[in-house]
Amino acid sequence: MKTIKTTYKKDIDMLEEYNFDYKKAKPNRFARLIKQNQVIIPLDEDVAEVFSTPNEVNNALRALIKVYPRKKRKKIRKIS
Repeated sequence: MKTIKTTYKKDIDMLEEYNFDYKKAKPNRFARLIKQNQVIIPLDEDVAEVFSTPNEVNNALRALIKVYPRKKRKKIRKIS
C-alpha cells in the first residue's frame, strides 16, 4: 500500500491564531460518553437549569410533540 506524504503551505492571509498545531491535539475525552445515533444539542443556560438529566429534556420534548399540531407533508413522487 502506498502512503501519500502531504505538505501544507502556510496561507499568508490566515491569522496566526488559526495556525493549529495538530501535534499538540488530544483525543476528545467525552467521545466515549456519546452513544451511537445520539445527537448533542447545546441548551441555553436558563433552560439547562430547569432540567437535571437528558431524560427529563426528552420527556418534556415528547410531551410537546404530542400536543403540537403536525403539518401534513406532501408526498414526493420519485421519477424513474
